[in-house]
Parts: sequence; structure tokens; C-alpha cells
Amino acid sequence: RRVHGEFNQVHFTLTIISPPTRNMVQPEASSTPVSGRRQPQPDQAKAYSLADDVFAEPVSPWNDRHDSTFIVLNKRETPEAATTDAIGLSDDYLSILRHIPEEDPHRDGLQKTPHRAAKAMMFFTSGYAMDLKRDILNNAIFKENHDEMVIVKDIDMFSLCEHHLVPFYGRVHIGYLPKSSVIGISKLARLVEMFSRRLQIQERLTREIAQVLMDAVGARGVGVVVEASHMCMVMRGVQKLNAVTVTSCMLGEFRKNHKTREEFLSLIGKSAGRR
Repeated sequence: RRVHGEFNQVHFTLTIISPPTRNMVQPEASSTPVSGRRQPQPDQAKAYSLADDVFAEPVSPWNDRHDSTFIVLNKRETPEAATTDAIGLSDDYLSILRHIPEEDPHRDGLQKTPHRAAKAMMFFTSGYAMDLKRDILNNAIFKENHDEMVIVKDIDMFSLCEHHLVPFYGRVHIGYLPKSSVIGISKLARLVEMFSRRLQIQERLTREIAQVLMDAVGARGVGVVVEASHMCMVMRGVQKLNAVTVTSCMLGEFRKNHKTREEFLSLIGKSAGRR
């Protein structure tokens, strides 16, 4: 099928939906055919747009005259292109608001809340759409005769707990022993972003960062320490404001050689012990 419009280096998501869902309004039979297709009325096209702060322009459907399959072209903002259908997600947030007792989802302060929340969730989970080679490494691995420890510490981290969908946040400390290659140091922070912008638990987040770095660089060893505060322990449940969770993953020489491990821990020790 043909898709009309210019892309101009903007991320697009093409969704084919059949039969039409509740989020879509089928064009009336009286619509005037244009180039073999029937276009919806202007007010119908606007129904697909969440808000100006979500899409740069309204999302428009075209109905093929030979069948009932709809084609929807969603124009996403960059770099916040997400994999979730923002329209359906906005409807789901509206449903949540409707189920909160004594709350009116149509009052002024909440009218755009479903749209804003959908956009925020798309950003919070944008790590799923990131490609390791294209978006993270980006040819930033270099041959270098350096065999001493490389550490980047105090990398800010924000993620969503997959159990309660509330944030946990803190800092990540990463160290590795190069073998014959080094990685651009900013890529370590981007690795953290890739895996933290997903539904996560801290233990898995720590392991994923370490394993991917180990494989990407071919390092002799990798050490990762994450320290974080979990809002599921602060805002609800046990409500412990000062609890900090610390996880670590040691691979290669960091696991086998206690002196290497101790050197790494001592070098991050000041930051690891600071609130």
C-alpha cells in the first residue's frame, strides 16, 4: 500500500488495523474519492490526534476502497519515538481516572492528563525501541593498547518498577578491564539509559548492563554496582524513606580475582557510600 506524505527524517510508525477499533472512525460512504481512496471528514481526522504536544500534526486514516482495512500513520516525535500506541494508551489512562472514586476526569486539570501520561509512559519505556549497535554503540569501540581499569561512576538512573509501575532511581557505577578495545565513555551512560527506560527490577538491570558491556567490548572483566531508592517502598507498603537497595554484577576478572574486585569497589567506595 502507498503512504502519502514526506518523512523528513522523522520517526514514523505504520499500523495496519482490521477490523476498525473503537479508536477509529470509519469514513462515511459519501466521502469523495481522491486518487482511488476515500478520505475522512476533517473532524474525523482530528479525532486521531491526541494533542499538539504528542503529535506534530493530526494522524489521518485512509480507507482502501476495496476492503475495510485501515492504515494509520502515526508521526512520532524524535528522539522520543516509542513502541506503544499512544492513542490506545491515552484511552487506558482515561479509564483509570474514571475508576478513581470522587474524581472527575473532565475537570480542567485532568482534561489533558491522559494524553500527557501516555506521552510520558512512551518515554519511560523508550528503551525497548533502542538498537544496541545503531543507537548506543554507534561504532564507538576503538582498538587501544590499554589494559588498566576504566570506571565511570555516579551515572544517574531512573526506571519503572515492573511490579507497581512506580519509579526507582539512583546511580550506576560501571568498571571494566579492556582486552584490546575500549568504548567511548558516554556509551556507558547510554547503556544505562537503554536498559533503565524499560519496566525493570534492579537485579536484572544490573546484570543486563554488565553482560552487554562484556560482550560488546570483549572485556577481560566487568563490574557494575547500582544503588537506588524504590518508591514502591517509600510511597506505599513498608514506607521506609531512607532504604537504599544496592545490587552488583561481577563478570570475568572482577568475579575471579578478589584484588581486581576490591580495587573497583574501593574506587567507587566514596560515591557508593554517599547519599
